[in-house]
Amino acid sequence: MGYKSDIEIAREARKKPIQEIGAKIGIESADLLPYGHDKAKVSQSFINSVQDRENGHLILVTAINPTPAGEGKTTTTVGLGDGLNRIGKNAMVCIREASLGPNFGMKGGAAGGGYAQVVPMEEMNLHFTGDFHAITSAHSLLSAMIDNHIYWGNELEIDVRRVVWRRVVDMNDRALRQITASLGGVANGFPREAGFDITVASEVMAILCLAKDLKDLQERLGAMIVAYRRDRSPVYARDIKADGAMTVLLKDAMQPNLVQTLENNPAFVHGGPFANIAHGCNSVIATTTALKLCDYVVTEAGFGADLGAEKFMNIKCRKAGLAPSVVVVVATVRAMKMNGGVAKADLGAENVDAVRSGCANLGRHIENVKSFGVPVVVAINHFVTDTDAEVQAVKDYVASQGAEAVLSRHWELGGEGSAPLAEKVVEVIEKGEADFHTLYPDDMALADKIQAVCQKIYRADEAVMDKKILDQLKLWEEQGYGNLPVCMAKTQYSFTTDPNERGAPTGFTIPVREVRLSAGAGFIVAVCGEIMTMPGLPRKPSAEAIHLNDAGEIEGLF
Repeated sequence: MGYKSDIEIAREARKKPIQEIGAKIGIESADLLPYGHDKAKVSQSFINSVQDRENGHLILVTAINPTPAGEGKTTTTVGLGDGLNRIGKNAMVCIREASLGPNFGMKGGAAGGGYAQVVPMEEMNLHFTGDFHAITSAHSLLSAMIDNHIYWGNELEIDVRRVVWRRVVDMNDRALRQITASLGGVANGFPREAGFDITVASEVMAILCLAKDLKDLQERLGAMIVAYRRDRSPVYARDIKADGAMTVLLKDAMQPNLVQTLENNPAFVHGGPFANIAHGCNSVIATTTALKLCDYVVTEAGFGADLGAEKFMNIKCRKAGLAPSVVVVVATVRAMKMNGGVAKADLGAENVDAVRSGCANLGRHIENVKSFGVPVVVAINHFVTDTDAEVQAVKDYVASQGAEAVLSRHWELGGEGSAPLAEKVVEVIEKGEADFHTLYPDDMALADKIQAVCQKIYRADEAVMDKKILDQLKLWEEQGYGNLPVCMAKTQYSFTTDPNERGAPTGFTIPVREVRLSAGAGFIVAVCGEIMTMPGLPRKPSAEAIHLNDAGEIEGLF
């Protein structure tokens, strides 16, 4: 039996006008700012008007460490949202926007898959409503204003060697990681070393995702440190007088985007991906608004629970006063087999022993999530090659870890296939066992916070930081930044910094290469191992297969 591709399924979707989708959750037509017929932004005045309502239940979807076999975290998020609606609950999903870099690289889109997708799929994975372009423009404006300030006399006495604000572009372009700027003589300014990150790694992106409203946005943008003087005192974006114009550029991007699932259920798509280098959650404004509109809100956090869920709890929930009622950890039989040592080419053959030995990775994630005081349900994202014995092996293992695993067939059957998962999630929520708490207190030393994540979540012996990094952390504490949480930048493929180390390894250390202060976003970034804040394209990028067909439709996007 041949299966349709994601894009073919998305193209056949029977979409409803976006005003109808808004009406489902009580958003009047006048409060929607439409982008075409199938997507719209929600007005700030409407968001303000619902703030006194009670919150619904927040459901976080996370996963095991990603493998080339695929886990389907977004697919499960969308499927669970449809499943909850299918069993008669008032639910919506909140997912993140897609970066162009991975779409044309190797990861593909971020709209779900099979019959559990958010549409319009093509627009969501390309320019959508222009939010990421606005972020790139605001970031670039600040970059230009810093160098312009230096060019016209440098009144703030910026040390040109200590400009810490990098540039961004929303594309995987390794050639731009380290560059020399302002070459070409007097007219072009003072030559200096510079570099590019991918847009989603920008502090502007993190601020957009964490800000409560436009006033909060401008204050956070102004608080970003862009450079230092010779006496090491910081220069802020507000000193460059860029915060006002940046806010203007981000005015529309701050508003959540409303779209729909294939089953015409509402979805907010807003904010940045990349939980390996950013905090990787959808925006606070989208999540908090959704909680005022629905009884159940399903959201996702990027990559494995060691990255996305940890940051969701320790950064997003801490900053926004949120608390999840339950966490769904997504696993696949195929991924268990890969963690158990089976090569990708051999995943089709039944191998119950490999499934069992690969379950250690899942077990560690379950234990970690439970350590935040939140109950766990495991979703086994069904693949047609899975055998009953393999599925049972995962269920038995999860039961031994004090949780329950549910087979979910949303990819194949949509909401009908995820109804059993939805019922289990509601059952767990109604028990009311969640007692959420963060991993570490605000007043813990920064170096100890890094150690806490490395030891308690990754299970490393320790994080290795040289004197220069420890001194830098101490200086930030003296400057009043000691109460900030930490945002770990680390490979998504392993608990360690070695992407090839699968399973649940022990007896390793986490080398911290550098630390960066995101004073506006409100966290310290710890860059570990070889992780890059500007990815490269693979040997055969997806872009090579993306084209328009004779009917003018997009092919090759997935």
